[in-house]
Amino acid sequence: MISPRQPLALLMAGLLACAAIPVNAQPDQMEATMHTLRNGAQAAIQGPEQWFTGHARIDPLFLKADAPSRLTAANVTFEPGARTAWHAHPLGQTLIVTAGRGRVQQWGEPVQEIHPGDVVRIPPNSKHWHGASDVTAMTHIALQEELDEEAASWMEHVTDAQFAATP
Repeated sequence: MISPRQPLALLMAGLLACAAIPVNAQPDQMEATMHTLRNGAQAAIQGPEQWFTGHARIDPLFLKADAPSRLTAANVTFEPGARTAWHAHPLGQTLIVTAGRGRVQQWGEPVQEIHPGDVVRIPPNSKHWHGASDVTAMTHIALQEELDEEAASWMEHVTDAQFAATP
């Protein structure tokens, strides 16, 4: 006779076994192990002047995922008034605002104010910029995929007049 707990135990054991194998895993991938990149394992960098106005700190979460993934991610903190230059991502970008208050603008659209918890999805090849507000710092996680080893194409700096447009 099967006890009432046995089916649940069998189900849980089966789910735990399946959770370790990706749904679309190939036989050669089934030996892969999880990798933990410890906080602080990669040094923070100052946002380069050709890509940023003002002070921005980039804390890489991972610069390049293991193939076949093309995902890169960074935690970026902008001081008040700091922002990216206009740029585009071949496969788009997702921003997850984690602290402060910021701004984002897609070319030809009005400036939007963004807050913690907001998720901004920027379409592929869309010219845009993002950064802090004029008086408050802002931190976001930036996620983007590379295409032909390029994650972004950088353009001209956002002018003070463009930045000052009221959200």
